[in-house]
Amino acid sequence: MKNSKSKTAFATILAFVFIAGGARLCAQESPATPSANEQEETASATPAQDPAGPNTGDTSAGAAKPDSPQPKVEPDDSSGQQTKRILWIIPNYRSVSANTYLPPQDFKEKFWLATQDSFDYSAFVYAGIIAGVSMAGNSTPEFHQGASGYGNYFAHTFADDTIENYMVETFVPVLTKEDPRYYTLGKGGFFKRSEYAVSRLFITRTDSRKKTFNISEVVGAGAAAGISNAYYPGDQNQLVKTYQRWISQIIQDGVGNLFKEFWPDVNHAVFHNKY
Repeated sequence: MKNSKSKTAFATILAFVFIAGGARLCAQESPATPSANEQEETASATPAQDPAGPNTGDTSAGAAKPDSPQPKVEPDDSSGQQTKRILWIIPNYRSVSANTYLPPQDFKEKFWLATQDSFDYSAFVYAGIIAGVSMAGNSTPEFHQGASGYGNYFAHTFADDTIENYMVETFVPVLTKEDPRYYTLGKGGFFKRSEYAVSRLFITRTDSRKKTFNISEVVGAGAAAGISNAYYPGDQNQLVKTYQRWISQIIQDGVGNLFKEFWPDVNHAVFHNKY
């Protein structure tokens, strides 16, 4: 099971890397600001305001004085802007757009965050795919094959993911006062942002916006793997299976962080911010 999952995750990362890299190049090739001729035409088309006249509240670029400081224009207005879903399927409720600061979440909000991730329709599709891979690899021989075997794999996979979501996104963050959301970097080179995305597995923010070790992810995923021993066959090597489930959950969350970090670039360059 571990090898099959690792291959699936690695292939997924490669596919998204190519898309994200191409999207990054396309975004860099697009003009960041209007040309000088366009700026001159805009300025000439707007009548100058009498300095001695009353302040009408017009703060447009054409009405500003020539020597007034101009507002800073970002090269890409959509940089790091997250959407509720990735590729219209994958839930993206935990992602925060770049340069966005949100107030801390209370227990109810963190609980709802985990509920959205656990019972979204895509969660059932994802569990079905992982269950099929696990059954093909005969990772738990006690489940057997066929329809009943697949049902066992699906039920256990769905339970694993759901428990992990609530431990990582709700119960442990409430106790440690950590923020379970993913804050998009949205700037810098590809490798810098990839390193940042993976490092969020071990570094997170507290509710007071301070950096801290990500106890919610590391301990939460480990606790979920331990809890799963209660409903897996008892004749398995519990220690090895717990370790495998723990590492598997962390790897899946790491792949999810990479998707979240580069999805705004893909959405902007490929889909023109339609989604």
